[in-house]
Amino acid sequence: MSVKMKIIGITGGKGGTGKSTVATALAYELAKDNKVLLADADVDCPNDHLLLGIEREHVRKVWQRIPKWDFGKCSKCGRCGKVCKTNAIISIEGRNPIFMKSQCNGCGACVFECPENAISWDKKDIGDVYKGSKYNIDFLSGELKSGEPVSEFVVNSLNEIIHERAPDYDYVIIDTAAGTHCPVIAALEMCDIVFAVTEPTPLGRHDLEVILLLTGKMGKKTGIVLNRSDIGNSEIIVKLAEEFALPIVCEIPYSKEIVDSYVKGKPITTEHIIEIKEVVLE
Repeated sequence: MSVKMKIIGITGGKGGTGKSTVATALAYELAKDNKVLLADADVDCPNDHLLLGIEREHVRKVWQRIPKWDFGKCSKCGRCGKVCKTNAIISIEGRNPIFMKSQCNGCGACVFECPENAISWDKKDIGDVYKGSKYNIDFLSGELKSGEPVSEFVVNSLNEIIHERAPDYDYVIIDTAAGTHCPVIAALEMCDIVFAVTEPTPLGRHDLEVILLLTGKMGKKTGIVLNRSDIGNSEIIVKLAEEFALPIVCEIPYSKEIVDSYVKGKPITTEHIIEIKEVVLE
């Protein structure tokens, strides 16, 4: 009997809370009895492959549109530079525009503003998507090129592959970046359930509240994972969970064994991680 496929998001308001540790551990446990796809959507700093010791293979390039000029048509009016919010275009009236493609986010304002239709579209390489497999886990990973400003395009490319392949799996686990910016929203869009990983510190509480406000606005069923639960003031997280009427589905104490496994690139397997699996399967 097949298990109903669910897409699970692992996220958190701040970096360093243990998102990747939880995501890889959950994938490892679920893969013992199910077909699992793990996607690392933290494209600015992907590391799930390192935690699992996966050798990645290249799948595709990710391209972003950028403008290009026909200077034979350009009237040198300077309007394209005035509407460029990322300062990728330096335009001085009476001179040809200077374009710095590394700063361009592809918004298209310059194309719409040009009165001479002198600007059309080109493209630039901004990142890559990779694949791999280990421990019965199929793996996808996106990675933004250094210096590029718009990581959500890489996440969107990753999402396209996830959307195509998701029906083949019992579970898809998406490990997002930290924070509440556009790449995180893009990664969470297709998730059925979200686990927000936090730690029992004032900063952990603050950023957890921000991510819970986001998942609430997105209408995502959410549970809280409290990592390093025994080294801070866990009561501040308990009270926040009560305010949002959300469950703390798992408490993971600090463990040297977990740290050692992390360093050695081995999956985490503890009773506490298995508790998350039981909640997911309800």
